[in-house]
Amino acid sequence: MLLVYTIVTPRVRYIFKQLFDRILGIEVVFTDKIAQFVAHVGPKCSYGSQPLGHELFFQAYGLLSDRGIREDIDIRVTFEENMPYFFEVPNEKSALSFDVFSASFYLLSRYEEYVPHPKDAYGFPATESLAFKDGFLQLPVIDLWCSELKKVLIDKFPDLLFVDRVTTVKLFCEINEAYAFRKKGWFRSVEGYLGDLQKFQLKRILQRTKVLLKLERDPFQVYNYLINTARRTGADISFFFGLGNYSSHEKSTTYQSQTYQRLIKSIADYCTIGIRFSVDALENESIQKTERKRFESIAHREINRSFCQYAKLSLPITYRNLIEQEVGSDYSMGYLNHAGFRAGTSLPFFFYDLEYEIQTPLRIIPFCLSENQFESFKSATKAQEVTSKLISTVKNVNGQVVIHLTNDLFDKSSAKYKFWDQMYQYFVRLHLK
Repeated sequence: MLLVYTIVTPRVRYIFKQLFDRILGIEVVFTDKIAQFVAHVGPKCSYGSQPLGHELFFQAYGLLSDRGIREDIDIRVTFEENMPYFFEVPNEKSALSFDVFSASFYLLSRYEEYVPHPKDAYGFPATESLAFKDGFLQLPVIDLWCSELKKVLIDKFPDLLFVDRVTTVKLFCEINEAYAFRKKGWFRSVEGYLGDLQKFQLKRILQRTKVLLKLERDPFQVYNYLINTARRTGADISFFFGLGNYSSHEKSTTYQSQTYQRLIKSIADYCTIGIRFSVDALENESIQKTERKRFESIAHREINRSFCQYAKLSLPITYRNLIEQEVGSDYSMGYLNHAGFRAGTSLPFFFYDLEYEIQTPLRIIPFCLSENQFESFKSATKAQEVTSKLISTVKNVNGQVVIHLTNDLFDKSSAKYKFWDQMYQYFVRLHLK
């Protein structure tokens, strides 16, 4: 147990619990009473503007005593031995040269997504983030900072016990279209034929016909391959199903299809499943509620996990709506087009609502790799070489590698199938290396 002398605010309680309790595995207790702090004989530290005496002291930058959102925060990132820091503090008595708690809170709360910023079609662009602009997006900086924090604590309190965490790898597959040709209805099938004919895709016309005549398996029906390959290596894979109405964004098989419903139920027997909320649902609470009810009716279980289509987030509204739908964990915290750590960490954390100044019960599972990030690679070998650096960084801090995939990547008739087959074989063995 670590006693912390400080002025306790909701922000202080949230970030200290995340860094000490959830990442380092140390129980943290707060006090604002000097007498109690001085009398304590176990590990202790203070957090504020000045130390009380000769205790372990961390100088506060001031962000954690604020309320509301400031648009005038001046952040200057500096690097020391390839490690980025910001919110530097001048007091030489401080155990660290920067306020690790304020810096971690800034990233975890997604503070920068609340202040005015340019938006793209899917919300906050990676290119607008502090991490991208200052070149540390592919570093789980909070996890790295916690390693530095651990060294400081061990040096001061050598008998302090820390949790022994191990690196974990999680794959999750978003089902945008359960089937390429099957169960689309006559109108969409005719539309598909016309589209293939217009592009003079004769092979696809033949393939579509064979699938509809049940002479050939649908090319997107790759679930046994994904599940069995993962099970052979002991890899963790989950599936997120779209259940929205057909629209310009939503191309999934209709939720009314008995075949689709049986697919969801059968996969649920072997893997963890969740819902992929459509863009329409993210913009309309009543549609989101409808999609949730469809999932619960088909899966015969309450929603525990979600993913937002295109990883589209509009904070805090998106997460508030998920909380309203009683979602336990969300996997949308990441960038589809850029590898790295949107919230500065590879590890799960709870969403902190900056406008309400409260920690919510919604657990965020950040992903660091997605299919779009590999489009420029011509070979799986090169893609693995580039990816290995990011993964090694996560493993060095015993973090969590979460990878976003979609089922259509493994269409054997696709020119990219060989690439993705090799990548998948690589992903499912990451936890063994």
